[in-house]
Amino acid sequence: MSAQIIDGKEFAANVRSQVAEHVVRLKADHGIIPGLAVVLVGEDPASQVYVRSKGKLTVEVGMNSIEHKLDVDTSETDLLAVVDQLNNDPAIHGILVQLPLPKHLNEDLVINSIAPAKDVDGFHISNVGLLGTGQSSMVPCTPLGCLMMLRDHLGSLSGLDAVVVGRSNIVGKPMAQLLLGDSCTVTIAHSRTKDLPDVVRRADIVVAAVGRPEMVPGDWIKPGAVVVDVGINRIAAPERGEGKVKLVGDVDYASCAQVAGAITPVPGGVGPMTIACLLANTLTATCRANGLPAPEGLTA
Repeated sequence: MSAQIIDGKEFAANVRSQVAEHVVRLKADHGIIPGLAVVLVGEDPASQVYVRSKGKLTVEVGMNSIEHKLDVDTSETDLLAVVDQLNNDPAIHGILVQLPLPKHLNEDLVINSIAPAKDVDGFHISNVGLLGTGQSSMVPCTPLGCLMMLRDHLGSLSGLDAVVVGRSNIVGKPMAQLLLGDSCTVTIAHSRTKDLPDVVRRADIVVAAVGRPEMVPGDWIKPGAVVVDVGINRIAAPERGEGKVKLVGDVDYASCAQVAGAITPVPGGVGPMTIACLLANTLTATCRANGLPAPEGLTA
């Protein structure tokens, strides 16, 4: 058996296309242009690249992109003032504070200062609670992207056995809640789970989000299972030359692809869906703010 590859780049491009179509209609029918504000504190190189990519794609789908770049030594008071300004700006429908923040800033305090309706990352404690109780909320982008790809590949997820390897607040926990919402039987496993290989082997769906390179081998995978690899790990690649690195996921792709029915690659799988879902969340937030129905197929 050789697994079908779930192409996240192609899927993300389709999501962005759908978002762009909805944005055109919002402008034409209601005169509304969605606005996404990104706040970057400091000069972390990875964050800078990510923010540039977000801004470029935001503009490409027809939304307004606003960036606030603050010095690394910006005080908590000044950062909160910027967030408050954005909370009260009717032209801004989505707010994202790029993480990680410098160590002198309290990430939880800053995240929870964002208006929940504009929290397009889905990290605010109110959105976490709403998701956990099955109510309408803003949903974290990466788990939402995983859910979209699973629904597209499998159709109904009802009754399937799903194992999420990883318990982070950003991916593992919300992923489990989303799968529960689609009537899966869900197990949250992690690095300390007893008999972890046997737990994973019973799953029809495996979502690996544990942050350990190639931790899940092919002999952990049930034949025909769908494997969604959220991990992005940089490891040494001496075969490419001295000092070179490569990106790998949390599953051993080569061995898992021989057993699984379908699998997401790294790179090119889940990664592209994160920004696509950020744009989808901004569109959803805009619609809700204006009493309009959220776009079908772009929400949980």
